[in-house]
Amino acid sequence: MTDALAALRDLPRLLLAHLPTPMEAAPRLGALLGLTSLRVKRDDCTGLGLGGNKIRKLEFDLAAAQAAGADCVVCGGVVQSNTARQVAAACAKLGIACHLGIMRGRLSATEPGYEETGNILLDRLYGAVIHDVPWDEDRNARLHGIVDNLRAEGRRVYLVPYGASDALGAMGYVVAAEEIIRDCPEVAWIVHGSGSAGTQAGLLAGLLALGHPARVIGVDVDAQPARVRADVCRVGREAAALLGVAERWKDDRVEVAAGWSGPAYGVADAATEEAIRLAARCEGLALDPVYAGKGMAGLIGLARQGRFRDGGTVVWIHTGGSPGIFAYPETMARLSA
Repeated sequence: MTDALAALRDLPRLLLAHLPTPMEAAPRLGALLGLTSLRVKRDDCTGLGLGGNKIRKLEFDLAAAQAAGADCVVCGGVVQSNTARQVAAACAKLGIACHLGIMRGRLSATEPGYEETGNILLDRLYGAVIHDVPWDEDRNARLHGIVDNLRAEGRRVYLVPYGASDALGAMGYVVAAEEIIRDCPEVAWIVHGSGSAGTQAGLLAGLLALGHPARVIGVDVDAQPARVRADVCRVGREAAALLGVAERWKDDRVEVAAGWSGPAYGVADAATEEAIRLAARCEGLALDPVYAGKGMAGLIGLARQGRFRDGGTVVWIHTGGSPGIFAYPETMARLSA
């Protein structure tokens, strides 16, 4: 039998994540939303560095770094970046130096501890070197400046893109698409929070290669749905080309749902807070207010709009982010009251 993902198998890959991640039924939340079959793909349980979806992507990106002989990795992200935390953890495990361009000032107001706890605390614990980058500067130029300085010191540097969301990183979610279909072949809808585009692009490319008709809905978490969709299209086309199915890619299959991101990135609104509370009290899931909480808000909102009324199993991907909970103590205390 021909392997539809033969091109994927040929790519260098590190085994960093605890895979396959669990697929759990969510009957109480499903009943509340009028869904006959709701399941949760637990990609918060990938293990390394307290888990999350980026570990899947780093299995491919950091394999490329090793193949290039890198002794130093550079990545950028905001203070509570899940990507930065997972890159730092993976580099620690691999014995590769990690330099993070941490972008400060994206949020106009933060809660106590935001700048010191949660993901940024773990970045430091895993040994990453932190470079502060003001949000209002040319962030890409600053990241490339960090790379240039390290190379001038004789280091062999590999730059991991934001969110580890390039075509190579997207291969991690081709693997996830294969797991989902194996565990739940009847899946009709896959829903998740979408920001840097690699997760959604990989799912779409993987389903395309496997010939499965499930629809993917990425819920915009950045309050930038047009930008997110454009990035999914770009990375998805590149990922499809890596898999040898570029001719099958159609941009019109890319759906980014807007309206559940709150007023801005990193700011929770009533829908986000309701989603966090319902997920916790119906299914024992811990969601952060930045990523997973908004992804769940999108699932809830779409269900209430009747998007899934035709039936079929809905799989919601928990992409992780639990360390970010501790950077929002006032919000979380209000929700737990």
